[in-house]
Amino acid sequence: MARDLPDLAPLIDHALLDPHVGSEAIQRCCDEARHFGFAGVCVASRWLPVARERLGSSGSRTRLVGVVGFPFGAIPAAIKWAEAEWAAAAGADELDVVPDFGALADGDSGAFCQDLAPIVELGLPVKVILEVGRLAPEALELAVAAAIDVGASFLKTGSGFGPAASVEQVRRLRELARGRAGIKASGGIADLEQALALVEAGASRLGTSRGVALMQALRQGGSRTAGAESAEPPAP
Repeated sequence: MARDLPDLAPLIDHALLDPHVGSEAIQRCCDEARHFGFAGVCVASRWLPVARERLGSSGSRTRLVGVVGFPFGAIPAAIKWAEAEWAAAAGADELDVVPDFGALADGDSGAFCQDLAPIVELGLPVKVILEVGRLAPEALELAVAAAIDVGASFLKTGSGFGPAASVEQVRRLRELARGRAGIKASGGIADLEQALALVEAGASRLGTSRGVALMQALRQGGSRTAGAESAEPPAP
């Protein structure tokens, strides 16, 4: 019997954050996202103008997501805010922000909030990147409460530089958020079964560089590994 599988496309942020790629790869990523109807394209600040031009005007179906303070967040708050402001001016529709984990380690919720609040005040939806797999339970609770207090729209499991996103991480964030923020699972999403499990656990967005392969697997109704090379979408 055929499985009744959900459409993942509106949940996927198609990510290309490899620092060794050039404009051609960024443009191809945008073309793939438009072809499949992904929720967003997530790129480094360096490539926001290129991606904005390729996707078209702000407000298009596929949103442009910029990362701020990526991947470690260990920069002064003023510099992080300047990057966020620049990203907004360059056409980003959403911002995925790495917070001040140093403040979190010190238990300084005030500094943690002061790092994020001016960025949220720019008016774009902000996803706060929490390395859930590395945070102690108390630190995670503090980070979630602070992020929601300053107005974060989403809580994100990780940057991809830590442990892979897991069902347990998504469930824990959902429990702590209590419906006050969306959950974005990101990092190491390798196949369709994993992606579906993360959605069933409560993820409302998936950050992955394997979006095309996931869609191919979904359309086949199977669960093959999503790391293989995929066919290019039609030229725009």
